[in-house]
Formats: sequence, C-alpha cells, structure tokens
Amino acid sequence: MCEGVSRDGDALRSHSRQPVPLPEGIGCQRRMTGQTDTPTDTIPGPTKENHVNQPAPRRPNIVLMVADDHGLELGCYGHAVIRTPHLDKLGANGVRFTNAFCTTASCSASRSVILTGKYNHAIGHYGHCHGCHHFSTLDDVQTLPVLLSEAGYRTAHIGKLHVAPESVYWFDQFLTANPRSAVEMADKCRDFLAADDERPFFLYWCSTDPHRSGLAPELPYTPDRFGNRPEGYPGVEPVEYDPAEVVVPAFLPDTPECRAELAQYCQSVSRLDQGVGRLLDLLQETGNYDNTLVLYISDNGIAFPEAKTTLYDPGMKLPCLVKPPGGPPANSTCDALITWADLTPTILDYADALDDPGAFHGRSFRGAVHQAHAPEWDEVYASHTFHEVTMYYPMRVVRTREHKFLWNIAYPLSYPFASDLWESPTWQSLKPRGLTSFGKRPVEAYLHRPQFELYDLEQDPHEIHNLADRPEYAGLVAEFCERLRTFQERTDDPWIVKWEHE
Repeated sequence: MCEGVSRDGDALRSHSRQPVPLPEGIGCQRRMTGQTDTPTDTIPGPTKENHVNQPAPRRPNIVLMVADDHGLELGCYGHAVIRTPHLDKLGANGVRFTNAFCTTASCSASRSVILTGKYNHAIGHYGHCHGCHHFSTLDDVQTLPVLLSEAGYRTAHIGKLHVAPESVYWFDQFLTANPRSAVEMADKCRDFLAADDERPFFLYWCSTDPHRSGLAPELPYTPDRFGNRPEGYPGVEPVEYDPAEVVVPAFLPDTPECRAELAQYCQSVSRLDQGVGRLLDLLQETGNYDNTLVLYISDNGIAFPEAKTTLYDPGMKLPCLVKPPGGPPANSTCDALITWADLTPTILDYADALDDPGAFHGRSFRGAVHQAHAPEWDEVYASHTFHEVTMYYPMRVVRTREHKFLWNIAYPLSYPFASDLWESPTWQSLKPRGLTSFGKRPVEAYLHRPQFELYDLEQDPHEIHNLADRPEYAGLVAEFCERLRTFQERTDDPWIVKWEHE
C-alpha cells in the first residue's frame, strides 16, 4: 500500500548545500527595482525629493506555514472545543480570511498549486509524487522558492515537501527535523531566522500534523493516532480531548468511532499549534516579527470521508491567517473568495517581485488584505484529478458566494477512496451499525455521483440537495458549464476535451 506520509519519528530527508545550476527554463530574468503591478497597495517608489535621503524600504521576510489535512477546526474560526491559542493569536494580530479554498483536496497536488500559482492540471502534478504514484511538475514550471531566490531572498524549507522534482522546487537550504515534532521544527529554524544576512528570507514551514498516521488498537474503538504517541514530543505539552466532548461536524456521523478519531485529531492540531507558537516567538526573539509576512494555511481539509479528496466545502474550505508586515487592525476579517493559486502571486507582490502577473493562474490578493468586504473576489475554481494513482476521478468546480457547481467528469465511476480513509474506523463502522448515511449525505450518493451537482449554499450549506436536474435551474447549469469551459481554456486544462469525449 502506498501512503503519503513518512512514519512517526522519521525525519524527512533534508540538508543544506551549495547551489547547483538549475535545469534550463527554470527561473526568469527580473528587474531588481520598481513597483509591483498592483497599484492600489504598493509602497511608493523614491521621488526626486526623497531619493537621496530616504533609503528604500527593506522588503519583508516571508514565513509560509502549511498544515497537513487541517480543516477549519480552530478557535478563531469558531470551533467550540479545540484549544489553539497561538493560531488564534495570529488571527487576532492579522487577517482571518473567511472564504479561502484549496483548488484540489489532495496533499501533493495542492502543494504544487501553492508553490506555483497554477492549477495542477496544467503543470503535470495530477496527484501524489511519492512511491508508485510518481506524479511530478513539468521541468519548465517556475516556482515560488526559485523566483524569490532570483529576487534576492534566501530560502529554506523544513518538514513535509511532497512535491517533485526537487530541482524545480529548489530551496537554498533543506532543514532537518521530524515533521511530527512541531516545536522541534520551529527550534531548528532559529539559526536561519537569526542569520547575519542583509537579504530578506523566505521560510516554508510544513508540519505533517494533523495527517493520519496509523491505528491505535490499544485505545477504545481503535482510532487513528493522527501522530500522537505516548512518549510525546520535545517541548510539547499534550492537550488531550474527551471523545464525549468533541464537536462532530454535520458532514460526519456521530458514532463512538468518529468521536474517538476526532479526539485524536484535535490533539494533533493542538500539538501543531504549539509549534506555530514557538516559531512566532522565534520571530520576535530574532527581531524579525514586525517586518515579516506570516501566512498559515492547510493543504486540504480534514482527513475524513466527505472532506479530504472531495470538493465539497469540508474538503476545500480552509483556514487562511495572514499577518502582513506592520500588521492591519487587530481581529480583521476578509470575505474575499481566494484560492491557493493566489498565494504565489500574492507573496511575490509583497516581495516586490511580481514582474509578470499574467504568468500565473491566480492573482495577488494583497489589495484585499485590508478590506473586510471584497466584492471583486466573488468566484473561485477548483480542479481535482487524482489523489493516489488508483484514484482517478476528475472534477472541475466553480464556487460563488451563493452556489457551488461540480462537474464530475468520470461520473460513471464509483467515487474512489484514499486508503487511510477507507480503513478508518469512522468509515468501517457504518455497515456494522446499519447506517445508510454518512453525516447528512446518503452513502449511495457519496459513492455514486451524477455528472453535475448544483447547490444553493445559502439554503443548503451542507451541499446535500442537488438542484442540477431541476428544470427551473437549467439556465444556471448552462451558465456554470460555460464558466467552467472558459476557466479550462484559460488554464490549459487537458480535460476540456471531455465535454465531447466522455
């Protein structure tokens, strides 16, 4: 069986090394001065009156933190039980995006979008990159770490990378740590953060929490451990949860097995939170906090059926916390609909390195960071094709504030399962308990889907009542089909041929 995560205690291969020539086509020439292409929110360039006496503003440092399978289970997103004080503080000191989405609910493919600003259907990274799955990004694709390095940043990665090839996703340093040990991961970054170097830095910090990690037969109902272990981790104070007190979201079944797994999941999130807190403390201790753009996101939704690998909201609607350099008013929110395809152009914009906005499928949301309501950001697209190599189920999605429209391209197929989700006690307990629904959705509807799904998100936020076949919605279905075709044309989607050939 092929899995997406190293075993607990195994550090990802990482190291520091001297630069080597990159393959032809990677990187681009850039101007080293001048303003970005986003006129509403840039720092003014020098004028004749001030250029002699006023040094150019120092470009911000950048820290991008990516969790592994973390949904909206955070105190600052309204979760009633989970304890995440450090992430809540980050949200209070920055901007909490309330409509942030991955474009594909699969670890490896989503990370390729995060680091390229392009949909994975256009760059070859259709699913997992490790082992027998073996998907990878095309050699000529430009990536965030390479572009920032060319812009004068020093770059480092620590934790889970899960994209390929390494030559395309190049960092100056690959730091070593157990990706399950979040506080240790933060401590390993101290020297990089404190380096006596005039260049700004980019740190890509990626925990493996709260990804599944294997069953715990010694515990009641044999839940997945989610990386938790009896001996704990250095610097982490375990935060345990009573299964009877966890919040069971509407898309999951309220069974003892599910509650046991949610308790382990929440403990893993709280461990991750402590690592985030340690990293933020290090930014303060090294004098970098104020001039650092800090972002916290997850690659995809919670690792339960109905969420991860699906493009229903539990799989793709995710946390996004942004602390701009200098900081906005405390406790800010922004309702812009953004996706992870927007991250690379946004970060490059802050770095004064967004030389060609048209090179990306996403766009910079820097101008929206200070807006509570961003009406020009009212539509997002998603594209999923694989998770594991055996899990071919291409979907294309357009989501607005009011509706979600899904095109299940290979709809005659049964919906495929990730191996760890299929084996989970949460799923396996359904049949013995005689349950025919998983949360609010009938199991049959989860496994066998129609060609089109249309949901009224205001009246049906859990996406249960499909309106696509109702005659009164035929015009809206046709409109969304046309929007998807336009999206596919714009993003070079090979699956556009399936409109005529599926």
